[in-house]
Order: sequence, then C-alpha cells, then structure tokens
Amino acid sequence: MSEAPPPAKPARPRLSRQQEQRRTILRSAFLTVGLLLLQPLAAIPIVRRLRDRLRPPGALEETRFLGACIKCGQCVQVCPVQAIVLADATEGFGIGVPYIDARQQACDFSCDALSCILACPTGALSHELKAKEEVRIGVARLARPDACLARRGEPFRGLARGNSFDGVLRYEEIDRWNAIPMRDHAYDRPVCDLCVIECPIGEQAIRLAPLDPTDGGAEGLFTPDVHRGCVGCGVCEMVCPAEPAAIVVDARAVFAGHGEEPRRHRDRDDAHEDDS
Repeated sequence: MSEAPPPAKPARPRLSRQQEQRRTILRSAFLTVGLLLLQPLAAIPIVRRLRDRLRPPGALEETRFLGACIKCGQCVQVCPVQAIVLADATEGFGIGVPYIDARQQACDFSCDALSCILACPTGALSHELKAKEEVRIGVARLARPDACLARRGEPFRGLARGNSFDGVLRYEEIDRWNAIPMRDHAYDRPVCDLCVIECPIGEQAIRLAPLDPTDGGAEGLFTPDVHRGCVGCGVCEMVCPAEPAAIVVDARAVFAGHGEEPRRHRDRDDAHEDDS
C-alpha cells in the first residue's frame, strides 16, 4: 500500500505590483542609509592621516599621489626586495595604495634604476627622478637616543635583527646587484654603526659624529648624524638592532638642519627648493 503524498505547502500570497515596488524602495533606502553611515568610517584614515605611510620613491605630494595612483600594483611587482606593499582594508579609502614599512623591509635601491618609477603607468611616482639621490621619501631621525648603542659606546656583534627576521639587504661587498637575507650576514663592529655603514646613499646622508658631552654623553662617544642627503629609504631603521628601532624615518619630512626636528608634510616642490 503506497504512502499518501505529503500535504502541499500553502502557496504564498502573491504581492501586488504596488507592494513589490514598495519593498524594492524600502530595500534601496536601507542600503543607501547603510552606505552613507559607513562612508565616513572609510574616510577616517585619509582625512585624519592616522598613519603616516612611507610612499615609494618618486611619490607625488600625498593628495596628488592618492588621486593619481590607480592601485595597479606594478610598483610592487618590480621591486627587487619587495619593499613596497599594498595597504589592506584598515586603510579605508586608502586600501590598495602602495607604501613601505621600513622596519620590515626598507628600500635599499637594489634596482639602482628606480624600477618602481619606471613601472608606474600614471605618474603617481614622478618620472622626473633619474637617480636614487634625488628621491625624497622622508628623513631619518634618532627617535630613541637612549637606545642607540653608538651613543653608549657599545659594540655590536651578531645578526642585526636575529634569525627570525625575513628582511633582505644588498651588501655591496658580497653582491652588488642582489640582496641577501639579513639573517645570513653577521656583524663584528667595535662600536655599533650599522645605520651608517649600510646606508645606500653614504656619508652624504648619515655619519657618526662625536657626541657633545653637554648632550648627556661622556667624552669619546659618537652619535648618528643625519645630513641633507638623506632620502628616507629606511635602511637605517631596518638594520638598527635596538627594539624598537632607535632611528626611524619620518614620512615626507624635509631636512631642517643639524640638531633640528625634520619638518613634516611639505609639498615635494617646496622640498626640492629647500634642497637646492
């Protein structure tokens, strides 16, 4: 004997065309209100500049850069040391915009030809720059003098950032063109000067200078001294063995003179006038 079929579900009452239109309008209204409420949240990271990002070499003034960058990622793909990364969703409207986290991986100019600039299709990275010495990403600053080993007269022996650090660096005495992992290169320095010896610009950017005894140090000690040639590549910040780094790079800062804090957030055209 066959089983009786299950009772059919009662059919839903069909909505009239007017009711369908009303439902569509309500859904659209709720969606619009939701987007309007969320939109200011996405703008916060840009409007308030919660994070000062180091931009790739040649980046235009920040507002112009954000307007010109199409987030294509070409600069990321050609960077030989993978120093350039794309911002994630925490950046709001800045998601996908390229930046450099120097502490994790600095720009050491392993390409020598500013490959990121050549790859940029929109001019967000200015094609007017021809050499690494013309770059102005920011300016290095000794942010934690008490943590600086040079100012304490201490040597440094071993790996700058330990065995677990993934950053790479071009050591010209080993390979002029190819960067190698920093964990494969140990140091033996009688006085810590890693920020100076690894600077890709050289003494035009940073040197060790005698520490003035009136600056809280004993006679015969030295301190990193940033000069006008600093381009803000971040190598000094990456190799600094102090944790957190004693020396950092201020994004888009302009060299203000010895003993003075870097000026911040100037237009690139003004910055070049100051450097001339």
